[in-house]
Amino acid sequence: MICVAVTYVVKPGHEQEAVDLFARLTEATRTEPGCRMYLAHRSTADPRRFFLYEQYDDQAALDAHRAAPHFEQYASGGLFAIIESRSPELYEPLSD
Repeated sequence: MICVAVTYVVKPGHEQEAVDLFARLTEATRTEPGCRMYLAHRSTADPRRFFLYEQYDDQAALDAHRAAPHFEQYASGGLFAIIESRSPELYEPLSD
C-alpha cells in the first residue's frame, strides 16, 4: 500500500471553489480500482488550508489515479490553478 498526504493552501477568495473541487474529486476517485481511501479535510484554524489523505493498493493504482480524466479536470485543471502552495508526501505503512 502507498499513502499520500498533501497540504494545500488556496489563494484568498477561492475557499468555496476548493471545497467544491475536492468534493467532485473525492466522489470520482473513490470509485477507482485500487483506491482504498480518499479523504479531504479543511483546517479549523485556517479556512484556506486543506489536507488530503489518500491510500492506494500500490504505485500503479496511484499512477492510474494521476492519469484519470477526473484528476486532470478537478486537480490539474482546477485546484492547481487556485493554490498558493502544495506540499505532497508519500508514505508506506510499517505494517498491515
